[in-house]
Amino acid sequence: MDNQTTVTYFVLLGFSASPPVQIFLFLLFLFIYMATLLGNLAILTVIWNNSHLQSPMYFFLSHLSFIDICFSSVTVPKLLENFSSSQIISYGGCLVQIFFILSTASSESFILAVMAYDRYAAICKPLHYVQIMNKLWCRCLAGGAWAFAFTHAFMNTLFVLKLVFCGPNMINHFSCEFPSLLALSCTETTTNSILFFISGTIFAISTLSLILFSYIHILSTVLKMRSVEAQKKTFSTCSAHLIVVFLFYGTGCFRYMRPNSGSSGILDDFFSIQYSISTPMLNPIIYSLKTREIREAVKKLMGYK
Repeated sequence: MDNQTTVTYFVLLGFSASPPVQIFLFLLFLFIYMATLLGNLAILTVIWNNSHLQSPMYFFLSHLSFIDICFSSVTVPKLLENFSSSQIISYGGCLVQIFFILSTASSESFILAVMAYDRYAAICKPLHYVQIMNKLWCRCLAGGAWAFAFTHAFMNTLFVLKLVFCGPNMINHFSCEFPSLLALSCTETTTNSILFFISGTIFAISTLSLILFSYIHILSTVLKMRSVEAQKKTFSTCSAHLIVVFLFYGTGCFRYMRPNSGSSGILDDFFSIQYSISTPMLNPIIYSLKTREIREAVKKLMGYK
């Protein structure tokens, strides 16, 4: 193995800019990361400590907040290190980062789909909601999200181990993402690309189909409601979820599923920042603004009357 794989580390080029700009970017991403941690920890705290926030919707929202903390923590600390000291990441560290990026992103997509199904059951099947979304089924859905995500990530990372990297070792990105690493391999990556495309497509189509199915039925049911107040409340709750879905899926699919995604450029950096750094920070803000129960619980936590 030693005589084949000559690359033992990679250099994350990240954002090449003047020192003042680098300092500004460091402070910006540090602020985003701290806001992500504080916002999602606040959501977790208010859900765990409020007995009236124990419904399936908030159960899955707590999982989403935990995933967002993990997702952001996979990339941002290393990005901050790139600004302050070393841009080098070891071969093993790069593979670990790929695995956790894939697993957290996949689990988030699954949880978002499950949250859409939960809203469908609550709005379209209100009389059977308690039976449909019982505690055991909710735990199975959450556990299944993690199981499928880790399987998807492990399968794709395992095939990366078979690749040979003999130079160059410069990754024109701020993290070790799957497309960027494949572009540096000295060996054929067709199998890896096909496997990733098939598994990613299955994940994207299945979760997006469930989301689309759920919201088509939700929209049909809401339009039949006679109460304008009920329509507003339903749209407010569902719009928060749709905004999150759009931000995550729109940018993530562009980064990973488009052809020739190995060549990382300004757009790749922008979309990667959006779905892996900005979205985890925005999720608690969106749900706090759009969901009255969360908003009131956060105010109570912060001491507002």
